[in-house]
Amino acid sequence: MTWHCATHSGPFHADDVLAMALVRSFLDADATVERTRDPARLAEADMVFDVGAVFDPSTHRFDHHQAAYEGPLSSAGMVLAWLRDAGHLDAALAQHLDDGLVSYVDDVDNGRRAPVAGLPCFASMVDAFNQPADSEAEYLAAFEQAVAMAAGVVAGMAAEHASIQHALTVVAAAMKEADAEGRRTLFFDRYVRWKPAYFALGGVEHDSAFVLFPASDGSSWRVVAIPPEEGSFDQKVSLPSEWAGLTDGELEAVTGIPGSIFCHKNRFIAVFATRDGALAALRHMGMVRG
Repeated sequence: MTWHCATHSGPFHADDVLAMALVRSFLDADATVERTRDPARLAEADMVFDVGAVFDPSTHRFDHHQAAYEGPLSSAGMVLAWLRDAGHLDAALAQHLDDGLVSYVDDVDNGRRAPVAGLPCFASMVDAFNQPADSEAEYLAAFEQAVAMAAGVVAGMAAEHASIQHALTVVAAAMKEADAEGRRTLFFDRYVRWKPAYFALGGVEHDSAFVLFPASDGSSWRVVAIPPEEGSFDQKVSLPSEWAGLTDGELEAVTGIPGSIFCHKNRFIAVFATRDGALAALRHMGMVRG
């Protein structure tokens, strides 16, 4: 079955664009859309959102403008909740999308928040697609362009969520291993999005102070200082002050480690040509044994 969706004609907004993007992302990639206010045409659609004056998930009607609906959602939030409750979308991913995008769209569309002039946001970017349109055919083409943009954002957020879930497993194992071996450095064989996972797993109280991982192209190894809390630019333990801002030969002369490449002047990251070199630096600071 190919889902046929309907929404209102004329200028569109972030919520109806995002609703369509969610349908194509998690229900039916080939779903079609008709933009109309004709009650007869709306009645024929498999799903209707942001028009029709009916909110009834059992019949896939998702409008929020009628007086009978007193909830906080826009059509985007309604469709997201239905996709989750109907089993088309994992609850944890739905929450990630809601926290990062959908609830903001709900707030803007219902007047609880307003886009800030001069500050790009999802709602203002969607509205930009309206501007060249002068006819219903042009609005439909612009709507499809905006939906494609929104679907790209949704895909990126879904990938981000998957990355975070993977990182939780990897980081938890690294923290456990560091505790067992009595070292204050977490070892990663490849880069992971470690910060959100680390602090979600109680990193503020954990004894670790550095992470060690290879560059994405494998050309070097990074020693990165862990901040005391998520979002902080401070470090639990900073790299040595005498390394700050040095590169290559100058850094090698101070560290005594061949292949020393770079230490940031703010002492939160140092780069070495090899893993052995990075480990030597960590031993110098007492962050690993042996």
